[in-house]
Amino acid sequence: MKRQRIAQVSVHGCPLRSLGGRDTGGMNVYVRELSAELGRRGIAVDVLTRWHEPAEPEVMSIGERARLVHLEAGGPQDMPRYDIYHYLPQFVHGVQRLQEREGIGYDLIHSHYWLSAHAARELKRRVGIPYVATFHTLGAVKNRARPAEQEPELRIATEREAIAGADRIIAFTAEERDDLVATYGAEPERVRIVPCGIDLDLFCPQDQGRARQALGLPQRSPLLLFAGRIQPIKGIDVLLEAVARLGRHDGLRLLIVGGDSESDEELARLRALCRELAIEERVTFWGAAPHEAMPLFYSAADVCVVPSYHESFGLTAIEALACGTPVVASRAGALATTVRDGESGFLVAERSAEAFAQRLELILGDGGLGRRMGEAGRLSVQRYRWSAVADEVLAVYRELAETYVS
Repeated sequence: MKRQRIAQVSVHGCPLRSLGGRDTGGMNVYVRELSAELGRRGIAVDVLTRWHEPAEPEVMSIGERARLVHLEAGGPQDMPRYDIYHYLPQFVHGVQRLQEREGIGYDLIHSHYWLSAHAARELKRRVGIPYVATFHTLGAVKNRARPAEQEPELRIATEREAIAGADRIIAFTAEERDDLVATYGAEPERVRIVPCGIDLDLFCPQDQGRARQALGLPQRSPLLLFAGRIQPIKGIDVLLEAVARLGRHDGLRLLIVGGDSESDEELARLRALCRELAIEERVTFWGAAPHEAMPLFYSAADVCVVPSYHESFGLTAIEALACGTPVVASRAGALATTVRDGESGFLVAERSAEAFAQRLELILGDGGLGRRMGEAGRLSVQRYRWSAVADEVLAVYRELAETYVS
């Protein structure tokens, strides 16, 4: 590959932030791990994100030949993503100033999320840098999955413009590709399907007893796990109602890992629901946990539950399966691809607490079934190793480079 300097643009999602907050999840992991893997391949990578914390340095290392660069887009503090949109011209100007100051040029931009795609589109217009776009979630698809919480038209219109201008689009699944084409009018020949990745050396099975001991959890109690952002679209309320139906399991506990100060409103709603369902003693809101600690949580759990209304990829499910933990998930978005119904876990088609409770009961009531599903899950995720994913992403980059050279 002749092109040796890549810009990974992740305006609102700094990949070094703690996971589980409102704006920190699978996308942050994706950007960090892909950039680090590309750096190991000898490609210089700059991850460009907005400065959200004044105490952090402008430049931080994220691996060999890979660095994170903070650029101004509004003041150095957290702000709602729709406010960030209005500071994107400042961010784009910062990218140009960085190139001029250091005498560097980016041969290709890979944008992540709609805000970053808008910035990449503007950089292409100004200086002719081609861009690959990965959206991670799509506004129109979220609106379809959960009509009660509508994404603004600004986002959907911006996505549509960015999709029209992108040289290539990376979709995680065939379903996402179909949404891009049917809903946004993407040209099929510009869309490539490359799955998300996972560090299979980090996410691997650990002894359940030792994992529980390390976390200070009871050894013999049945344990369910939810891990992720605390948002209505994650369907945690359905999970709480399912837990209330699992009355015969003595000591049953649900551990909810994730959340930050911006999740306070949703956390308050969920705590109130726990009181209403009389399951307060069964549910522990753990808060956010470091990414490196997550294998302990997955290994400690008997089942990982992913009750989302929609998931563009569902990294939590992949991580749990890699740790040998069966998954009970909504048949929604990419989860229908990553979880093999009846083999590595169960998929629940209806948004029903009773249906979730029935599938959970099957696993909790049969330890042999849980073990078999865990073993099958570990085998099923081998294709998501980061080295394999990076190979496919690089193939997209090379294809685009050859197109521009020709």
